[in-house]
Amino acid sequence: MAKVVIDTSKCVVCGKCVKDCVAHALVIEDGSVKLTQGCIECGHCFAVCPTGAVDMPGYDTGGCGDITSMTEIDSETLLQAMKSRRTIRQYKYIPVEQEKIDKILEAGRYAPTGANSQNVAFTILGSKQAELEREGVKLFRAAVKAGSKFSAFLRNQDIDDNFFFKKAPLVIVVSGHDAVNATLASAYMELEANTLGLGVLYSGFFAICARISPKIRATLKLPRGHRAVTCMIIGYPDVAYKRIAPRKPHEIKTL
Repeated sequence: MAKVVIDTSKCVVCGKCVKDCVAHALVIEDGSVKLTQGCIECGHCFAVCPTGAVDMPGYDTGGCGDITSMTEIDSETLLQAMKSRRTIRQYKYIPVEQEKIDKILEAGRYAPTGANSQNVAFTILGSKQAELEREGVKLFRAAVKAGSKFSAFLRNQDIDDNFFFKKAPLVIVVSGHDAVNATLASAYMELEANTLGLGVLYSGFFAICARISPKIRATLKLPRGHRAVTCMIIGYPDVAYKRIAPRKPHEIKTL
């Protein structure tokens, strides 16, 4: 199946797709646009074409309507909102609606990936959430008793039965071949979750468990070659913050 198909009846050979092609895989020959080798399926040609002459068979293009420019979002409001977000460790006993879960996953799907690899996967723990938390708690309790490197940090914490997921209703493990790609997807997902009135905790400890425990890895059934990069705990916050938390000064260097 061709990666990109040009409808010659719609194409006006304006050259915009050729100019914007990251992989230089599109050329103009004999008065028409043609696809050569090296296409990375980034979709720039699809998005930039003024006449809708580009199709990408095998891709979901149903929701690819007109763009919404980021300039439509007030920059000061966005910055204040990002500064106001907090990591949430207290959650209400309210399930997250499926339509909100779908939006969070869609945000992750549209996060940038290097070379348009799109090699990020999302695993919702669902019915396995309690089982996986029990396994993680057991692992950490044993590690503390054995005097592992986590002992100092955990010395004053109670590793109770809800240590990892804080009784939140939704847990998503974001995995990938590349940690940067999976991290970017997680950041997109967190921002979307916050706009939906939800709070997020990145459970770094459970992500560690998912990487070192054969039993947890087997239960997660991550795609071949993937590793758990983040574990996102999501739900309705049961705590309200009144002001922006302080940060240390910038460390900026101009070369």
